[in-house]
Amino acid sequence: MDYENRFRQHLEALHQEGRYRVFAELKRRCGAYPTADHFTQAGTNDVTVWCSNDYLGMSQHPAVCAAMHEAIEEVGAGSGGTRNISGTTHYHVELEAELADLHGKESALLFTSAYIANDATLSTLVKLIPGTVIFSDEKNHASMIEGILRGGGAKHIFRHNDVEHLEEMLKQVPLATPKIIVFESVYSMDGHIAPIAAICELAEKYNALTYLDEVHAVGLYGPRGGGIAEREGVMDRVDIINGTLAKGFGVMGGYIAASRACCDAIRSFAPGFIFTTSLAPAIVAGALASIRHLKRSEIERARLNERVKKVKGLMGNARLPVMDNPSHIVPVMVGDPVHCKAVTDTLLTRYRLYVQPINYPTVPRGTERMRFTPSPVHTDAEIAYLIGALEELWAACPVGKGEYVRLAAE
Repeated sequence: MDYENRFRQHLEALHQEGRYRVFAELKRRCGAYPTADHFTQAGTNDVTVWCSNDYLGMSQHPAVCAAMHEAIEEVGAGSGGTRNISGTTHYHVELEAELADLHGKESALLFTSAYIANDATLSTLVKLIPGTVIFSDEKNHASMIEGILRGGGAKHIFRHNDVEHLEEMLKQVPLATPKIIVFESVYSMDGHIAPIAAICELAEKYNALTYLDEVHAVGLYGPRGGGIAEREGVMDRVDIINGTLAKGFGVMGGYIAASRACCDAIRSFAPGFIFTTSLAPAIVAGALASIRHLKRSEIERARLNERVKKVKGLMGNARLPVMDNPSHIVPVMVGDPVHCKAVTDTLLTRYRLYVQPINYPTVPRGTERMRFTPSPVHTDAEIAYLIGALEELWAACPVGKGEYVRLAAE
């Protein structure tokens, strides 16, 4: 077996399909977001970042940075171990209590990422409750899909946000059979929002647990940043909420919030929690400061909504193929992986605007797109420059993707 050749063959296939991923090497400037240094072989340039999941710019907030500095000064860098072996600090306990309060739950459990939280929790739930049948939205995140697969139980995939299809599937399973409905609040590539209340009604009717991923909503929606479920007044009807500390809250980590017994069971049985070194105290302290700030401040959320509305409106006026949705996500459809990469390469090299192409398997083939994420700190001038650049590209290349490839090469 020629192992190296096999690796090269797989990589070549990605290149041929136009979806080989190139990482942009960036150095963000503290206090100057969304500006960053972009490092290339030719040198370093300023770029404006338009695709970050730091939706509210909280990674730059003075209270967050100060809390992280203070924690390092007080306790040092790392946590020292897993949660069971010396890695449960006072910061971790405080943050879990803050998260439980945010979502109106009895308890919360920290993980190193929301991906791990989804994977570990969903796979463990099925093993703790043998015979469980999972009902999963077809557009659920890869972490949820992985957790469901690793659980090894029966599963049904319902059409995206289609409660009628979900009910058809629920009817086919005996009422006494344990069930979990798994879905997201904000779907990050399309910007769709789930009908949470309607799904909760079905869960109550058919004796199912609800598992809601609020990763792209926590911090951004609701009067205290509790997510879409808080905004719609249905948090108490959702059994398990998954969230992240790395997007709206601007730091790192993931969590679940649920009943005390549920969190304790996951804590006690999930390998993804038990055998992982806990988050560094400075990270936890930063997240704690961010959550506490956003619980009482509406300024960031209001400014985000205004910026998103402005960008979507200007893109619509310019007749750009922006995908309509009710959330803060601004997807612009391209529909071809080579074409999409050529457009984003041109934006980066010619206009110094950084947005990453979104290709399969993140989105279905043929729906490749750019995904813009305006933030409260993007200025009117930065928005105008972005729209102007996109208008120039669309006007210069009306005949198709070949022209974009040529532009990117110039």
